[in-house]
Amino acid sequence: MGVIRMDNVTDAAIPFKELYLGIAPHRFHFLKNILEGYDGLVVISSVDGKKGLVRLRYPDHFEPLLFELLCALVSQISRY
Repeated sequence: MGVIRMDNVTDAAIPFKELYLGIAPHRFHFLKNILEGYDGLVVISSVDGKKGLVRLRYPDHFEPLLFELLCALVSQISRY
């Protein structure tokens, strides 16, 4: 899993952060199902499906939980 970029983004009055990840392309739906199972945790989008580039948008207060989940999933979503 490669971290590409992280920026602060504002959506209405709720501050969101953005995280770009490089994952195994065939694991996108797996990651999406896991992360979207947590209500309001993250919005995941495919930026480039063939390369496995995904964008995660999440509220700042969920960052510790999101990173904990990503660390636990790294061996299952890594492209290497």
